Order: sequence, then C-alpha cells, then structure tokens
Amino acid sequence: MRAAMYYSNDDVRIVDLPRPTIGAGEILVRVRASGICGSDVMEWYRKPRAPLVLGHEIAAEVAEVAPDITKVHLGDRVFVSHHVPCGTCRYCVAGHETVCDTLRTTNFDPGGFAEFVRVPRINMKNGVFPIPPEISDEEATFIEPLGCVVRGQRMAGLRSGSTVLVIGSGIAGLLHMRLARATGATRIIATDVIDLRKEAARGCGADAVIDGREDVPARVRDLNGGRLADFVITCTGVPAAIRQGLDSVDRGGTILFFAPTEPKATVPFPFNALWREEVTMTSSYGAAPRDTAQAVALLTRRAVRVADLITHRLPLERAAEGFRLVAKGQESIKVILRP
Repeated sequence: MRAAMYYSNDDVRIVDLPRPTIGAGEILVRVRASGICGSDVMEWYRKPRAPLVLGHEIAAEVAEVAPDITKVHLGDRVFVSHHVPCGTCRYCVAGHETVCDTLRTTNFDPGGFAEFVRVPRINMKNGVFPIPPEISDEEATFIEPLGCVVRGQRMAGLRSGSTVLVIGSGIAGLLHMRLARATGATRIIATDVIDLRKEAARGCGADAVIDGREDVPARVRDLNGGRLADFVITCTGVPAAIRQGLDSVDRGGTILFFAPTEPKATVPFPFNALWREEVTMTSSYGAAPRDTAQAVALLTRRAVRVADLITHRLPLERAAEGFRLVAKGQESIKVILRP
C-alpha cells in the first residue's frame, strides 16, 4: 500500500509499505480522507521520531473484520481515535482521561496518511465511532480536532453570555469560535497576524478581529466596554501571544492554554495580578471518547459547521505539498489528503 513517510516538514516521501495484517479483536480500515493537523508539522516534536507515517484525523471504511468483531461490519464508515484511554485507571475515573498512560502509549498502525490502517484491540474497543450519513468524509476529518475543542471548553467551564477572546485563528482557534458561538457566547474576539486567518475568523463568528501585533489587552478593553475577556483561549504556542492572553483576562475570568510551546520556551507570568484578580488557569490535551462522541453529535446536527474551512483537497501523492502548506500557514486553513 502507499503511505506518506514523514522525515521533516520539507521531506515527505510516498513509499510502499506492506498492508497491515489484523489479529483477534482488530479491524482494518481503508482511509477515505485524512486531515493534516497543526501538530503534524511541529518539527521539534516530530523529527526526533522520524521517519514515521503521521495522520490521526481520519474518515475511513471498514475493509477487514476479525471473526470476533460484531461492533462494525464491512463497508461501514468509521472514525478511529489514534490515542485511547483505558477507562479504568485513577485518571480516567477522575475525568482526566487524556493523561491516562494507556492513551499516551496507544496508536493505530501505521498512521492516517496511508491507504490502510490497522486498528488494534484497545482502539477498537474505546476509539471507533460510526460516521452518520449526515457527515461527509471530509467533514468527518474534523471529529478529532473538534473533540479536542469540546474537551477544552468543558475544562474551562465556558458559559453562555460570556466574552471570549481567542488568541490565534488557526483551525483550532476557528473551531473554538464556532463552538463558543454555539454555546451562547455574547461576544467573540479573535487575534492573528495572518490576513487569511483573520478573514476566516470573521467568517467563524468573531465579532472583532485584532492584529496580534497590536496592544491586544487595550484593544479588548476598547471592544468590550472597558472590560477584559471573561474567557481567553490561547491557540498558539508563541510565548508573546500567550502573555497577551494572560494580560487579557478579566477579574474572575478563566484562561485556557490549548496549544503547546516548544519544550524550552518560557512565558513571563504575572503571578500577583492573576492571584489578586482570582483568575483561573487551566489546560487541556487531546480528546477522550466522550468528547469525540459529542463532536460527532455537533457535526451531525450542524451545530458546528466545518466544510467551509477546507481550503485544499489533495491526493496522497501530493502529501509533501500539503505539509508545506500547513507548515507555512499563509495560504491554507485546512488541508485534507484523499488516499
């Protein structure tokens, strides 16, 4: 089978790999569409483990089923989670499924940028979701990123009637805007420095868009009746932008750290001001099965629209072009590969 082998953002090669063989409790799926995630182009994270086949935002069709599998059948369209929790450890029981050791060590084989993927037993048990007919293959590639957004906003306790500031208008930020609007946010303010993303933010419900090179806290006050934001969501790992978020939270407000920095990056921390103003700081990572299920439901009933965020649809042979588009970030919002 064909697969896109990642060496670096500028070196993605189409290779031939053996078609995976399934065992008991497993299925084989044929990938119909696979989204390139922003995390796929984080070279500080990916290159030390290269070469490897990436891709975790997949819409697929069941191609083979082990004899003991009854949950799915040949030809079914499914979304498959690459990382899945055990559901029984102390972290899972406490509602922190995405810090579960099982979740952090599971994956499917080899990756979503391939024609076929083997779904291991644990992923089959806790990470396979039917794709309803209302959701297209391309829309289904948003299940995983939207699930992450669902989890983040739940962790932050986002409420209707709030002012929400989204720092960074890449695909994660745009999904946060749409979910916040669906949740009942009264005012949504977005930031970015790239014109394409600023325009996309307006199309995703932002009432105002600030250039990230401006004085963001001052502009938020101007746009929000003299107040800072009730909720701030940082969707970029740029330390200066994260500091903008810390400086833009209103008294009694909440900041959600949604994107990672590079490992050695530091962010100045206004501890006394945040302590005195009773600011809540929280973070979220990934999506648990309940988040994924909610994402499927949101897409099914069109509570969160995603199809208009797709800017590029490429065959697998053009995976290298797709990676360059996402890494550069100037000309694309969402890039999807169609093996």
